[in-house]
Amino acid sequence: MEEKVRSILGLSSAHLVNDIYSPVLPAILPLLIIQNGYSYFLAGLLVTVYNLSSSFTQPVIGWLYDNKNIKIPVTVAILFSAFFMSFVGLVQSNYYMILLFAVGAALGHAFFHPGALGLVSRLAEGKDRGKLTSLFVVGGNLGFAIGPLLAGSAVALFGLKGLVLLFIPGLLTALMLKRILSPVSLPENRNCDEKSKSPDENKKFPYLPVSLLVIASAFRSWVIFASIAYLPTFLHSQGFSLVTANIITSMMLIAGVIGQVVGAGLSDRYGRKEYTLFGLIASIPAFFLFLGTKGLVSVLALFAFGYLLWSTFSVTIAMSHELAPKGTGTVSGLMLGFAVGAGGLGVAITGYIADLTSVIEALSYLIIPIVIAIALFIIVPYPWKIIGKKHKL
Repeated sequence: MEEKVRSILGLSSAHLVNDIYSPVLPAILPLLIIQNGYSYFLAGLLVTVYNLSSSFTQPVIGWLYDNKNIKIPVTVAILFSAFFMSFVGLVQSNYYMILLFAVGAALGHAFFHPGALGLVSRLAEGKDRGKLTSLFVVGGNLGFAIGPLLAGSAVALFGLKGLVLLFIPGLLTALMLKRILSPVSLPENRNCDEKSKSPDENKKFPYLPVSLLVIASAFRSWVIFASIAYLPTFLHSQGFSLVTANIITSMMLIAGVIGQVVGAGLSDRYGRKEYTLFGLIASIPAFFLFLGTKGLVSVLALFAFGYLLWSTFSVTIAMSHELAPKGTGTVSGLMLGFAVGAGGLGVAITGYIADLTSVIEALSYLIIPIVIAIALFIIVPYPWKIIGKKHKL
């Protein structure tokens, strides 16, 4: 167990560093617009190309991992992300080079998730799968949260060329992984040997359950990313300064990170499907309490919303691995790539509604994707743990 935890914590640290690079482009867009005179469309296109390149290549990379045994080492993936995103500041005078470097960094990001989560899935087998999987997932969440801070600090000190400093954590992590990952190969290989003798060897890929799970997760991702995108604007309109609004949004994300660890542990005990539905349903009154009140009550309700909604994320990843134990690379790519990318497209819909109405009305309509996600999670063919116990009594 200790060996597994140590290996997963090593991979979680790598996940943290890998996801530091994801929010760097949005963080430097204002500077690119001012210095290079890019239109909002051209600036936004950089982020769109990055997101699409990362999200929709992950299922393919995962499929190659599962079916063709093509494994890109996580150290290579991190160095890929670190190099292309850190050195984008050195090519910032050429739009097409920035675009090319964005694609390179996105591919590094895409290379990482299927392989790393495949390793985590094999290490996390057993009754603590939810808790162990969450240790890996929260690393990425923390990296996504601190990425803009690191990028902002580097640019504030040295301009866009200062982004090269961000290569340091990627390089150090790659060197660290060479030490940490060596013991991983042993349990991974042991598990692979055991699985090769398993009666599930010839089991077909569960297309319907995984499809329902991925689509449900995409609707949940819509709510998550629309919240992140428009909450600072909404909070600013409610009288908070922009700095305070961003701090409150970051604290909501941190509440979500805590929720993932706690929720995953509870799902190990009470059932993943049960906890996922609980988290999503309980997030609804918290969200409307946030929108309908002001002051401390509103802020606390927002933290509760973030805690409950995010707490289901790692739980559903564990569900996907249990549904498709022979296709962990593919389902990891679908859950962290396709579902997140498709959910991100919903942000544009929320923005369009906000243009037609108001930010608060657009946010209130997020109840629709939450309800759709709940309905889809209910019909996912995945065993109920609590109900299953009752049937045995």
